[in-house]
Amino acid sequence: MPISEPRLTIFARWPEPGLAKTRLIPALGAQGAARTYRRLLEHTLAEARGSGLSVEMRTTGAEPDRFVAEFGRGIRYVDQGPGDLGERMARVPAPAIIIGSDCPDCDAAMIRRAASALRDHPAVIGPAMDGGYYLIGFTRAQPALFADMEWSTDTVFEETMRRFGAFGIEPFVLPRLRDVDTPEDLSRYPQFAP
Repeated sequence: MPISEPRLTIFARWPEPGLAKTRLIPALGAQGAARTYRRLLEHTLAEARGSGLSVEMRTTGAEPDRFVAEFGRGIRYVDQGPGDLGERMARVPAPAIIIGSDCPDCDAAMIRRAASALRDHPAVIGPAMDGGYYLIGFTRAQPALFADMEWSTDTVFEETMRRFGAFGIEPFVLPRLRDVDTPEDLSRYPQFAP
């Protein structure tokens, strides 16, 4: 029986000054960091819409209706709900591809490549330069991948691959890409600067 097409889920926060892209605040100020995050999120949403997949945005920091008003209709908006990042990601139903909103090179073509990989693999992952990942996808729910993870560390990708191995899952690994978290990262993508 063929696997149904995965839904693309974007994890996003409201671009609130002081709460968005906090590692950029020392260089850009709270308003500048929030503007940068808004541009990254708008770019991510445009690429997601261009992927041809069904898209939802899992939101935090504001009510979903506020996101609808700001970023437009045509996709599904859902509150992320309580818990740490892992608990919130584990609630995304399979089949799914989950992305953040700060990896400019995770474009529509890369998203389609991930969806295509899920036709032949039980999972797909896109490693980030900082040791995390910018994309993860799965054909069946994998809550243990997200439980008790030390998020925002340089070992997230390595630990996730270890867990895949422990469960006997061989994911398709996408090219390593850069997230925009620091001023150095942003210098490579000046179009997102405030």
